[in-house]
Amino acid sequence: MINFIAGLPSTASALNAERIRMEVVSQNIANANSSRGPNGQPYQRQQVQFESVLAAQRGALSGPGLAQVRVAGITHDNRAPKMVYQPGHPDANPRGMVSLPDINIHEEMADLISSSRAFEANLAVVKNARAMAFQTLSIGKR
Repeated sequence: MINFIAGLPSTASALNAERIRMEVVSQNIANANSSRGPNGQPYQRQQVQFESVLAAQRGALSGPGLAQVRVAGITHDNRAPKMVYQPGHPDANPRGMVSLPDINIHEEMADLISSSRAFEANLAVVKNARAMAFQTLSIGKR
């Protein structure tokens, strides 16, 4: 079977990777003020690690493998929690200090916007490739 849109698997993998990145950034934003996670400690910021993978192409348009993006892993940031004075908080220590994750909302929003733009760019590639494939198929009908 001939693959008319050879770059589509590469773009689809990038879309999936950016979707995961947006989910992780959203979790970071949602937990920016979480003083206690499931392990009893403050939430730790997470980061997505991408890697490039060469995928072997098969079929009529085979040639060198196209690079695809995949998530290599999701790692925890090693930033120490910030200490905030809130004596009435249930998680406050005897001095009234609460450990909160060191999450910068501005940094997270910049990551979210960057990921959103990359997602939109890859989606535009899919739309343009689809339009080109339809135009190619309509050549024989004229």
